[in-house]
Amino acid sequence: MPIRTLFATPFYEDSIADPALLAELEHSCRTLAQDDRAGRNWCKENAYPGYTSYASLNDLPMRDPVFAALQRKIDAHVKRFAEAAFLDLGGRKLKQDSLWVNVLKPGGTHSGHIHPHSIVSGTFYVTVPEGAGRLKLEDPRLPLMMAAPPRSDDAPEEVRPFIYAQPAPGMIFLWESWLRHEVQAGKAKSERISISFNYR
Repeated sequence: MPIRTLFATPFYEDSIADPALLAELEHSCRTLAQDDRAGRNWCKENAYPGYTSYASLNDLPMRDPVFAALQRKIDAHVKRFAEAAFLDLGGRKLKQDSLWVNVLKPGGTHSGHIHPHSIVSGTFYVTVPEGAGRLKLEDPRLPLMMAAPPRSDDAPEEVRPFIYAQPAPGMIFLWESWLRHEVQAGKAKSERISISFNYR
């Protein structure tokens, strides 16, 4: 009996293999975590488990050349992703709308969320200690499944309700911004550093 698989959800994984860039980014991220008082205050007020520049700094590529260098590399990956996802942009280019640092403490999580007002979102991983939490991706149809039974243990990836992506230093993940995702708690003994971003 022929069965077609419909409504695919694209998820992009690649690597930016540049040890010098990773070292510079780690230094810059840790410096921000120390110096950005407004960001630290926001994290404390919102019980964020570590540091993020999400609510305090919106000019990192202009503030620090290493973030500008990373942005240029991300731009190329986002272009490839948009083409592979057949996004019809009407001749326009996707443009980075925001970019922020995340320094997540051991055991820290980030609950399920989407990125409204964006088209493509993603994360670049700078420092990923052993045992760090994975990125959990949720099937967008899940709220509509109502009485659907669970999938069998041998179900292929494309029909599972959740997919878990394991980050590594230098990895870049991209997805369409409506895709619900979360950061799982890990068992690492040190901080996980990543840089997230949105494109419009």
